[in-house]
Amino acid sequence: MHRHAHTPTDLDPAHGPRHEGDLARLLDLDAAMSAAAWEEVTAWAAQHLRGDPARIVDLGTGTGTVAIALARRFPAAEVVAVDRSTAMLDRLRDAARHQGLEDRVRPVQADLDTAWPRTGLADLVWASSVLHEVAHPEEVLANVRAALRPGGLLVVVELDGLPRVLPDDLGIGRAGLEQRCHRVLAEAGWNAHPDWSPLLERTGFSVQGPHTVTTAASPEAPGVVAYAQAWLSHLRPALEDRMTAGDLAVLDRLLDSQDPEALPHRQDLRFRSGRTVWAARR
Repeated sequence: MHRHAHTPTDLDPAHGPRHEGDLARLLDLDAAMSAAAWEEVTAWAAQHLRGDPARIVDLGTGTGTVAIALARRFPAAEVVAVDRSTAMLDRLRDAARHQGLEDRVRPVQADLDTAWPRTGLADLVWASSVLHEVAHPEEVLANVRAALRPGGLLVVVELDGLPRVLPDDLGIGRAGLEQRCHRVLAEAGWNAHPDWSPLLERTGFSVQGPHTVTTAASPEAPGVVAYAQAWLSHLRPALEDRMTAGDLAVLDRLLDSQDPEALPHRQDLRFRSGRTVWAARR
């Protein structure tokens, strides 16, 4: 499978729509819906740090949600936010400026498949859904290790399965639509990643984890409908010619705002997602 880097941030945009504005909105919605999980992931990772970091590198920063969160959690740290997308880095700059963090968050444009960026030595490197997107993860890990100070920490985060928003029985079409969508996407390589522990250890890291964090939001939670619309719209092109006409018709009804079964008219949506995290010490 050809891999693309480096604005994955958990949602495999390389396999879906290429419009960066739509992707950025989806990433921001996902960050809002997963805020509690990210807090837990960050807290778990922070337990493995040896003191507060002076420099943090966030690989595949996307819209910068993690970079901003790390800058706020560690107020003395410089955060180097790496991404290959100019549009994503522009959004990061705007977010950092809005939060008054532009003096501590440094955007760096780079493609990890081409060359390691000039980050300087780091105490913490954060890699969220990046390793499974690069062509040669072992080379990226070797570069990360070289960029870490002795005793520094690499945190690897991956989705623990694709996010879920639909009930098993929608009341239209066959039950189990979302499970069938996820099965098809898995066959297409979405969110395909191993347990990174063996490769991390072979690269010379001491590994803690994997540790899994889950999150769920009730149908009444703000943002559930908006997230469901953005997420299913993101999936829909990848499902063309891979699912039955009946299943595709149901998806189209859910996404058609004029249809009485459309997502905004439903009371049975529920966001469910999870992350798996590894802490690897140099």
